Amino acid sequence: MRQTIRFRWLFPVILAALVFFLPAIARTQLSPDAGAETQAHGRLLLVLPFENHTGQPTLDWIGEGAADIFNRRLDAAGFLTISRDDRLYALDRLGLPLNFQPSRATTIRIAQLLDADSVIVGDYTETGTTLAAKAQILDLHRLTLSPPVEQDGELSNLLDTFNELAWSVAHKLDPSYSVAEQTFLAADGPLHPDAFENYIRGLIAEAPSDRVVHLREAVRLSPGFAPARLALGKAYFANQDYDSAAAAFGQMPKDDPNALEADFYRGLALLYTANYLGAEDAFAFVRAQLPLPEVVNNEGVAASRRGRDGAPLFQQAIAADPHDADYHFNLAVALRKKDDIPGAAREIEAALKLRPQDTEAQAFAASLKDPASASPVDGKDKTAPDDTLPLERIKRNYNETEFRQAAYEIEQMQEMRLAALPPQQRAAKLVAGGDQFLNRGLILEAEREYQAALQADPSSALAHAGLAQVRENSLDLKAARAEAQQSLSLAPNVPAYLVLARMDLQSNQLSAAAAAVSAALHIEPANAGAQGMKRAVEAKGQQVP
Repeated sequence: MRQTIRFRWLFPVILAALVFFLPAIARTQLSPDAGAETQAHGRLLLVLPFENHTGQPTLDWIGEGAADIFNRRLDAAGFLTISRDDRLYALDRLGLPLNFQPSRATTIRIAQLLDADSVIVGDYTETGTTLAAKAQILDLHRLTLSPPVEQDGELSNLLDTFNELAWSVAHKLDPSYSVAEQTFLAADGPLHPDAFENYIRGLIAEAPSDRVVHLREAVRLSPGFAPARLALGKAYFANQDYDSAAAAFGQMPKDDPNALEADFYRGLALLYTANYLGAEDAFAFVRAQLPLPEVVNNEGVAASRRGRDGAPLFQQAIAADPHDADYHFNLAVALRKKDDIPGAAREIEAALKLRPQDTEAQAFAASLKDPASASPVDGKDKTAPDDTLPLERIKRNYNETEFRQAAYEIEQMQEMRLAALPPQQRAAKLVAGGDQFLNRGLILEAEREYQAALQADPSSALAHAGLAQVRENSLDLKAARAEAQQSLSLAPNVPAYLVLARMDLQSNQLSAAAAAVSAALHIEPANAGAQGMKRAVEAKGQQVP
């Protein structure tokens, strides 16, 4: 069942986190603003496709595109949104077509099924070459609809239009949200508009072949747009083209937010092509960061299929979710392979208590009672497949939603714990988090961390340096220079000097660039970035006549 129910098997994780964080939380005195921010960001949001009021069916795809942009931007802004897959699941549960435009009452029913706190609805119209869009927030607790937030722009620039609209909605949800509008716009900067259209058309296409055609074109036009690559892998997977699926999933960057889901499906694709070593590695990568029981189970299946002992992994899956019959079944098979007949009988009995009509489990339980089954076979090759035993069961559904919710709650606890630290320590930790996001190219998330650091400690030179780098990446060069200079007025530091050096080099101010690089090297002579910039300045100086 994929209905969104917070915590479920992760309750032990949450409980452990509470035990760890509550003492610090109890000592924390949150300001009214901090409490309001926590409340705003604690809401689970459902974004519905915007309604097409243009009268042109060829523009229907824009509605799904708007929901996609809102989901990606609001997730990065620190909110928690419900995925498209879960939205489609809710429509299916209610017996509604996937392209259904719900009434207000049906919208509320869908949101309640998904446990949402707020719903974002909207529509768009077109006049000539201008696209006008508006969005409203439906509060499920108060049953109130906000006044519309509106944005318009050229149809050719619809990415900017919806990114600007998403930024305005983020401010509606949390008036204290401080990330710059330009950062929202820059988040999709490298994305080719035609690639985005093909990506959305690939998502909504009914024919599998059409999905693949559109998604391949999206990847060709914007190879770095990870959501399109993930969707392409899923399209191949749905077509049972597992070799192509594994290849597409394998090209996802490991630090991308979609990497875990991609490697889960890559592991499945490799399992289906009997590449058990590759499958085990894929599931192990996911498990290291996201120990969902289905991931742990599948790693155990892959290990077992190549002759290794999968019992410890199946036991871990059972510990996380003791009410899943398949995990007990798999552990029974693993224990039987080790000639632990009593243990196997105990686990298969547990599986049958959870699923009494399981005929395969019934037959396996009967075989364990056969006296011949209780006698180990001398000289048996433990690594060879045993055709007399049932195959371990694979979990095919990856549902990160519940984990994301639980992780989200833990993140809020961590924020409260940070609030108990002295301002300078809190700012330092937030800057470190921002640096990690920046290194992954996630500038919106990075700015959120740097802004929080400045709220904690306005004199943080490194937070201003981080913002300078965000502004540089969003091509707001005037603001980038101002932030870098503000940073250096607080304390000399390498990142701020390098921002100035890069901008001066770009504008052919070679003496200024050289001076900034020299200052950076004076602070950190071995800094690789500063050394690289020195070489770049010297090389450009040699090109000047």
